[in-house]
Amino acid sequence: MPTVITPDRTRPASWAKGLITGILIALVAVGLTVWLTTGVGLLHLLRSYSGGSLIHIDQPTVVRQIQQLQRLETVNFSMDKIISGERDNPYLPKLLVGDRLLLVVHGDVIAGVDLSHLQAQDVSIHDKTISLRLPKSEILVTRIDNSKTRVYSRDTGLFSSPDPNLETEVRQEAELQLRDSALQDNILKTADENARSTVSALLRSLGFTSVEFV
Repeated sequence: MPTVITPDRTRPASWAKGLITGILIALVAVGLTVWLTTGVGLLHLLRSYSGGSLIHIDQPTVVRQIQQLQRLETVNFSMDKIISGERDNPYLPKLLVGDRLLLVVHGDVIAGVDLSHLQAQDVSIHDKTISLRLPKSEILVTRIDNSKTRVYSRDTGLFSSPDPNLETEVRQEAELQLRDSALQDNILKTADENARSTVSALLRSLGFTSVEFV
């Protein structure tokens, strides 16, 4: 009786199953790699965010942030004033050889704090409370506004000519008087208060809940 050979129809199915299994293993391996490289970092970021802060704010970071403000101009004092200057001769009357100048001056005095002078020992951090000692406020700029400054009057003697240096000297005297007037108006105290307000706002934006100045 002749032998009948029946074709094995299970081989193609086993081959397809092996191919599918290999593809699944490869996908799992790729997915695991992606998770290890990105998922862990993302998880760490989310945990940090849930703690209330994305960045750890330490003392050097705070000092750098404040120092970047550098010359913090916090108050501008403006004033109009009439300043006089003159040349005379002790032996001859002013009518003959005198030179008198009246200058209407508009000037500005700007005060603030040079935060580039802040040092690490001036900053103390405990949890979300920060204490710091700011540099002393100072006058940063004293200037005459030339567009609003003019010669009000000038009287020159019959036998003399205007002194070309007189107006320059009057302007220099005007700057000194502007500075003195600003100091008498407590410009440095105001500059200190405004500097504290600005720095306090910066520190609170960094996550501190209590800011103390010593």
